[in-house]
Amino acid sequence: MMKSMNMEKKWLFPLVLSVFVCFFIVVTSFNMGLITSLHTINSIFSSHVKINESNTYFAESKINQPPPPPARPPVPRFAYLVSGSKGDLDKLWRTLQALYHPWNYYVVHLDLESSIKERLELASRVQKDPVFAQVGNVHMITKANMVTYRGPTMVANTLHACAILLKKYTDWDWFINLSASDYPLVTQDDLLYTFSDLKREFNFIEYTSRLGWKEGQRAMPLIVDPGLYKTTKSDVFWVSPRRGLPTAFKLFTGSAWMILSRAFVEYCIWGWDNLPRTLLMYYTNFVSSPEGYFQTVACNAPEFNRTVINHDMHYISWDRPPKQHPHNLNLNDTAKMIASGAAFARKFKRDDPVLDKIDKELLHRSNDSFTPGGWCARNRSCLKVGNPTRLKPGPGAKRLRRLIGKLVLSTNTSQQQCK
Repeated sequence: MMKSMNMEKKWLFPLVLSVFVCFFIVVTSFNMGLITSLHTINSIFSSHVKINESNTYFAESKINQPPPPPARPPVPRFAYLVSGSKGDLDKLWRTLQALYHPWNYYVVHLDLESSIKERLELASRVQKDPVFAQVGNVHMITKANMVTYRGPTMVANTLHACAILLKKYTDWDWFINLSASDYPLVTQDDLLYTFSDLKREFNFIEYTSRLGWKEGQRAMPLIVDPGLYKTTKSDVFWVSPRRGLPTAFKLFTGSAWMILSRAFVEYCIWGWDNLPRTLLMYYTNFVSSPEGYFQTVACNAPEFNRTVINHDMHYISWDRPPKQHPHNLNLNDTAKMIASGAAFARKFKRDDPVLDKIDKELLHRSNDSFTPGGWCARNRSCLKVGNPTRLKPGPGAKRLRRLIGKLVLSTNTSQQQCK
């Protein structure tokens, strides 16, 4: 028995030694391979660390981060308000046809001063138009609002249209307000093509903080607009005493016509900040509030005052100093309108010969038809809708790009926005 145990001890030591030697050889071989690939592993590890460095390490941070915005289509969408009053039915319809594009959205409104017959006729035309029915992008405000230009009701009507557009359509990029007395100087293909290269946060709002004569004649007087509580239109009336200029915010004034980004429209409508509501109450008693409300909101909001481009994209002929309404444009103004590079012009009389000239030479539009574009499936007849994102920009796009290029360049190089 003792002999057997001595024999096992005799073989145990060589066996353990052999196992240890084999293990050492294997580990050494592995380490040599590891050393030769150390640079590669380090680079992978470094890359991994860099990727992790760009992420947050806490669940709370990830929860608080908003989801990434959805990818925007390369061609932007415009949301229009086209409004009119008594006797503007045919003017509004002509402007709508000249502006129409199946990629955009449209709200049309005839105010409460217009007759029921006019409003019913507009509703009938919208409903019966085969292209409108096919695309479904034209909405009429059937419950008409009272709108007086000198009071706050025009601002209220604009905000109403914005709210409708936000509720009905989720994918537009800019809001444009026009009247039946406006008319385009470029095609919608020209406009869409030009704005495709722009940052979607830009707001085209003509503004100035130099009130001049408006300080004493518009900012300081107090007015009451009967359109807030009556169903018939009448002029505003003045009350006393006058008020001083505000100290909680800075006043700006400018054009009542503008191109607003969706982000800014949401800011005004959704009201997560109290500034838009505060200013809406202030401008209730302000003379010609449409010429100041949006300017003052944008220029007093830190998140938007750097997005304002000081232009309304209109050609308008004013007296100096400006009166309540601009000049009516005619054939003598054609060259100046084209040279301005603007997208729109105002103010036009109904069926003025200059509109026929614009249709023929700038829009290539026939009577009672849409402005042709790449979306027209049957050449220029536009009886059927083809690909709405197929654009055919023309000379108008070059004029508009030249104007906007100068405006954006001057804005980028200037530190005087909203000053």
